[in-house]
Amino acid sequence: MGVGKTEVGKILADRLDLTYIDTDSMIEQQQGISINDIFEKGGEESFRDMESALLDGLKSITGHVISTGGGMILRPENVKKLKSLGPLVLLWAEPEVVYKRLKDTGDRPLLNVGDPLKKIKEILESRTPVYKSVADLEVDTSSLSPEVACNRIIKFISKHKDKGK
Repeated sequence: MGVGKTEVGKILADRLDLTYIDTDSMIEQQQGISINDIFEKGGEESFRDMESALLDGLKSITGHVISTGGGMILRPENVKKLKSLGPLVLLWAEPEVVYKRLKDTGDRPLLNVGDPLKKIKEILESRTPVYKSVADLEVDTSSLSPEVACNRIIKFISKHKDKGK
């Protein structure tokens, strides 16, 4: 969260002439309520179940850039599903940068706590090893514009497409 997934994803999809898909937005549309409300009413596990079910529906769709919430890859079966759809790109940023970007939004259920910066650090500390173990490419957006981040992704995709991967 707060690393630029939406902005970079939209630019990437536009430049590659693909469809942009945001899994969180799709879940909100399907459920008719916000992610915050889903967390409040059903808990995180319920939301994670919705993410997994959504991925099953994306198997038959081609030509897209998918932006997922940061917890999507916490389930190994989701990683397998995502990798079958294309390369996994990890966008990340330093905790202080994430905090600065998100501090005034109020729409991140995992950050509705007394010390959001501390929570960001805890989340990143626990998730980063998983992120790094599944990512095909890592892009630090702490000091990059979305366009430069997008250029790095396109370069990676082009390089691996040329190698037949």
